[in-house]
Amino acid sequence: MLYLIGLGLGDAKDITVKGLEVVRRCSRVYLEAYTSVLTVGKEALEEFYGRELIVADREDVEQGADQILKDADRSDVAFLVVGDPFGATTHSDLVLRAMKLGVPHRVIHNASIMNAVGCCGLQLYRFGETVSIVFWTDTWRPESFFDKVKKNRQSGMHTLCLLDIKVKEQSLENLIKGRKIYEPPRYMTVSQAARQLLEIVENQRARGEEPAVTEDTLCVGLARVGAEDQQIAAGTLRQMCAVDLGGPLHSLIITGGSLHPLETEMLSLFPVPEASPVSSQGTDGPRTQAL
Repeated sequence: MLYLIGLGLGDAKDITVKGLEVVRRCSRVYLEAYTSVLTVGKEALEEFYGRELIVADREDVEQGADQILKDADRSDVAFLVVGDPFGATTHSDLVLRAMKLGVPHRVIHNASIMNAVGCCGLQLYRFGETVSIVFWTDTWRPESFFDKVKKNRQSGMHTLCLLDIKVKEQSLENLIKGRKIYEPPRYMTVSQAARQLLEIVENQRARGEEPAVTEDTLCVGLARVGAEDQQIAAGTLRQMCAVDLGGPLHSLIITGGSLHPLETEMLSLFPVPEASPVSSQGTDGPRTQAL
């Protein structure tokens, strides 16, 4: 049996009781280590679980899945995922491969950033399509995701932006030369994402387009959701460019332009440092909406 087990968002103790019971009886336990990270390392997990963990990076999962699934039709194998197992599409692919090999599987769910963002007070059913913001390079500066943000805002829906994670990545030179030399891990911050968003806004104006987001659009920055030192800050996109929420992982929400009164009241609990609480009549137009 292949078990896909969600670990939650905080530390070693966020695994469910059911998930921990399965981990302790499996013959092999893999830790997926590229779509997200916990606030504690592999050693802390091993100590709490009482099991040795095999770290599985992107190459292991996407190209070496057969090794993970080896003998899983005769013994139990656990695949641990930060958050919920289906928070990343690559894990659906692992399930499909298991089914093709005749390996039974079972999923043990857990909290994910996709639902835990409700901690800021924005109502989950008012979120539209989620987008990813990647690190720009000198030659690659994608803006296509911004169309989804525009569509969400036109429908009055909030947009959750998942920020880029670079783990075990190779430079272009090392990739071309086939050298297994990896760059240091990088985790996009709310301020980095906000600066890229502002550049997209400026680019759209330069092309004569009316951007769906402006410098004064209300946003929410979140860091280390689920951890004891979780941070939340609500303010304008311009303010997000300077906010410091500490270590990873970060997420950013672009609000839908109007807020329910309860959302407004909740966000007022998380003002950007040196900023006044959020008003229901902010600089990006009326924010109060009766539901």
